[in-house]
Amino acid sequence: MIGEIEVTKELALLLTIGGLYALSIALSNTFVNVYLWKQSGQFIDLALYNLASVIFQPLTFILAGRWAKKIDRIIVLRLGVSFLSVFFFTVLFLGEKASQYIFLLGALIGIGFGFYWLAFNVLTFEITEPDTRDFFNGFLGLVTSFAGMIGPMLSGIIITNMKKFTGYTVIFAISLGLFIIAVLLSFLLKRRSAEGDFHFKEIVKERKHNHNWRQILYAHFFQGLREGTFMFVITVWVYIVTQSELALGTYGLVASSVQFVAYYLATRLIKPAYRKKSILIGGLILYGAIFLIVFNLSFSKLITYGVIISMAYPMLLVPYLSLTYDVIGKARKAAEMRIEYIVVREVFLNCGRIVSVLAFIFTISVFPEKTGIPILLLILGAGHTCIYWFVRKVRFSGPTGGEGVPFSTQRNGENGSTGGTTV
Repeated sequence: MIGEIEVTKELALLLTIGGLYALSIALSNTFVNVYLWKQSGQFIDLALYNLASVIFQPLTFILAGRWAKKIDRIIVLRLGVSFLSVFFFTVLFLGEKASQYIFLLGALIGIGFGFYWLAFNVLTFEITEPDTRDFFNGFLGLVTSFAGMIGPMLSGIIITNMKKFTGYTVIFAISLGLFIIAVLLSFLLKRRSAEGDFHFKEIVKERKHNHNWRQILYAHFFQGLREGTFMFVITVWVYIVTQSELALGTYGLVASSVQFVAYYLATRLIKPAYRKKSILIGGLILYGAIFLIVFNLSFSKLITYGVIISMAYPMLLVPYLSLTYDVIGKARKAAEMRIEYIVVREVFLNCGRIVSVLAFIFTISVFPEKTGIPILLLILGAGHTCIYWFVRKVRFSGPTGGEGVPFSTQRNGENGSTGGTTV
């Protein structure tokens, strides 16, 4: 018991696994792109790594969704953590040759993310009850935010104080160890067999009959347009400007700290009646922040940019995700096809990311990087502003309800933290 909340063994185990995931990703994921950059020095290699990741994520989500309804949710979760373990083991095994296997590494981490997040989101609904869900989401949110604050900074200190790539080897080994512990803990979770068919195509076609669902899917596509490129360009720019992993860790610490406070405030201050206005304001601020970094790049400007987007993302994402789950909750067959709705949403989001990365590859192949990348960021950066164009058309015939958004839907983002759904 914690206060009046009865914490079951299953809930405690899921929280522990989520915490291990958050800490492992916070320690290493921010630095993977920099690690590959230091080996190759080519943006095209980073683009191919991230392209593989965003291609395999939606494909894995579809497969994971089918298996979650046909086999067992725990097995799907275990597969996700196992693939993430294999990813870090492969990075360690390849060492300074990692940049030669860009697509393989991107595929491994994409598959890991796909299996893990589908299973974790489903298990969050199944293991938590209405009276424990707020506790679960809140506690996991604290753990995730804390990991996002200390992880990058700790990694930056370790890497900076060790020679060449030794520091990277240490943090990737720590991440591997944390995921191995998570795999072992998953064997303590009770098996959860499933029944029912997987109706992926039916929910894709549902957008033709459900106006709200169609608008939400288009919004997620444009969300992905920004995320696909921004999630690796910004961290690499911080390193290029400073030539210091410690500076990158500082950037992550500052951004995550601001975001932690901003999420707390947004969750409590943004009421349902002001959701759309908040989405519009957040999107405009996110777009305006880009102008700080596309001309005369400096570390101080990047830090300022990180602070601004860390304040703006919660303004946009908290009401946006709540609205998304309200739409899903009121959709046809929502109770029995919740998995399919989550999978289709992820597919549209990652399609936007794929288009984004492909546009980046085209840009750097045709134009000089110094002029092409800033212009492309100004174009793709409008993706979050476009979200409002679609969600403003969402209408409910009755009062909005919804179960609220599990904090576990949040993943690594452009500010290097684990506190925002900006991947």
